Amino acid sequence: MKVLVLGGDGFCGWPTSLHLSDIGHDVTIVDNLSRRKIDLELEVESLTPIRPVGERLAVWRALTGKEIGFVNLDLAEEYDRLEALIRALEPDAIVHFGEQRAAPYSMRSVAAKRYTVDNNVRATHNVLVAVVASGLDVAVVHLGTMGVYGYGWSGSAPIPEGYLTVKVPTPDGEIDREILHPANPGSVYHMTKTLDQLLFAFYAKNDGLRVTDLHQGIVWGTQTPQTALDERLINRFDYDGDYGTVLNRFLMQAAIGHPLTVHGTGGQTRAFIHIRDTVRCVQIALENPPARGDKVKVFNQVTETHRVRDLAELVAKLTGVEVAYLPNPRVEADENELNVERAQFVALGLDPTFLSEGLLEEVRDVASRYKDRADTSKIVARSVWRKGMEVAPDLVVR
Repeated sequence: MKVLVLGGDGFCGWPTSLHLSDIGHDVTIVDNLSRRKIDLELEVESLTPIRPVGERLAVWRALTGKEIGFVNLDLAEEYDRLEALIRALEPDAIVHFGEQRAAPYSMRSVAAKRYTVDNNVRATHNVLVAVVASGLDVAVVHLGTMGVYGYGWSGSAPIPEGYLTVKVPTPDGEIDREILHPANPGSVYHMTKTLDQLLFAFYAKNDGLRVTDLHQGIVWGTQTPQTALDERLINRFDYDGDYGTVLNRFLMQAAIGHPLTVHGTGGQTRAFIHIRDTVRCVQIALENPPARGDKVKVFNQVTETHRVRDLAELVAKLTGVEVAYLPNPRVEADENELNVERAQFVALGLDPTFLSEGLLEEVRDVASRYKDRADTSKIVARSVWRKGMEVAPDLVVR
């Protein structure tokens, strides 16, 4: 299969590109290297050393004999080049990771909010329009987020995979209708993902595009079998307050002996998935696309759920580091339930990696190995959801 991986230099895109190449697909990465530019803006680097994209691809070619193409292209700004590329390469599928992915960054400033909307929504729409204009039958797989559902909206009821059956009252009695699950975004980033799913629904209905939307949980872990082949292929490990996902931040903090920073009560329940399972889920989605004319296929790309404070206690018990509680910079409930339906991927062959299996590996092989690269001034989250919230609180260790 010929596959374009949009955003293929990023945290999820890079290991996915290698995985798809490794199993025999013809892969071309399309990326404008914006994530590397944001590193410069935030003045913080990945805990793991990330080599230039040309060097990464050369190492992959030398190790495996497999070629991955690369095109430096801005999806939001360079529509004509994007359409021309799709026409020229005639891909069978497009994997779309090409969006600004961090909720805290999207709330950092007016500029970050505007960039997130401009980049994410325009990029997604340009991809869909370009596929329609090309006349090709291209399957699109998009990396979305569990955050489109919001947290706590449905209480303890399970969140279905994308769609909800509702009863609509009419003068002749109730009728059943299936709708997209109501959106309840908690950040500008999550809002762009809710707009994405409306775009997908329209183009599937209007133009027959074949789209799969992966509502993914928080990704943890660093390495896949492919990125572990050579240090120059290593994946990103973000630990800062803007881009570091909660568990990766805990692992880095534990490695350097810094208190594990929990925001608010830590009663927020979140969905998680290991990066190894992310790449496998993308493969499964590519192998099981919807038929032309079908509605958008939605998977909840999740393997387990945990409360944040329970994660902190788990890492603390494993490493001996204390837990610190900080004011929550987000506008959200102190506590929430999260019951997620996730049967489709398991039915299609996913064998999940659970926290109990992988935490020691991450602490030993990644966080501890590269702990000298950590900038401790970047640990505390400083992006707030609204004016007047505390930005640099004191640590309260319990």
